Amino acid sequence: MPKMKTNRSAAKRFGKTGSGKFTRRRQNLRHILTKKSAKRTRRLGQGALVDSANVKAVSRLLPYA
Repeated sequence: MPKMKTNRSAAKRFGKTGSGKFTRRRQNLRHILTKKSAKRTRRLGQGALVDSANVKAVSRLLPYA
């Protein structure tokens, strides 16, 4: 059986924690930041976990993560 390929775009977007959960970045932090409060931009800067509904799909894209 040949090696499985890692989806490179997914590899740049997702990480894996020590406990095996997938991490992701939040949206809405690229531009038009002046109307967003400092509290909101701080919260958006923190990472988040991938939702349980999407874990199976992400793990297929990253077979060796």
